[in-house]
Amino acid sequence: MPLRPGRCYRHFGTPPYTRLEYIKSNPPILIPKFDLGNPKGNFEVEIKLVAKESGQIRANALEAARRLVNKYLSSKLGENNYHLRIVKYPHHILRENKMMAMAGADRLQDGMRLSFGTPIGRAARVRTGETIILVRTTKNGVMVAKHALKVAASKISVPSRVIIEEKKQ
Repeated sequence: MPLRPGRCYRHFGTPPYTRLEYIKSNPPILIPKFDLGNPKGNFEVEIKLVAKESGQIRANALEAARRLVNKYLSSKLGENNYHLRIVKYPHHILRENKMMAMAGADRLQDGMRLSFGTPIGRAARVRTGETIILVRTTKNGVMVAKHALKVAASKISVPSRVIIEEKKQ
């Protein structure tokens, strides 16, 4: 199986760490907007990026995918001909027990004793079949949106697929 990016934080086996009142250094949310394009538009088709497996998606990966999809759709379709929504929100806070890698480090650090870790970033937890990114557009823009989501899937550490659904009028 080929290695995918983000493999250190991709899987989860512990409860989510989300209680902000207990966290001293709260990492910022890197995604400035979750809705882009024309959210009030009347579009016939929904194209979804859906997770094939459960896992975690880092907030910087979601932001990279959002920027890529938005730039591609706005250049090909125009700002008023699509609505892009990042569905998953990065609630989970990632922690890291930093280890020193130098001569004499064994005398300076405690190893796994008190290894709770410090907050380093955020991640969104997804289950199998959950929508990660949603694009609504007209029938003319379906192939453009499908291609944009396929490229965005390469930025995300969880294996995913693109689903096209027509809305019933």
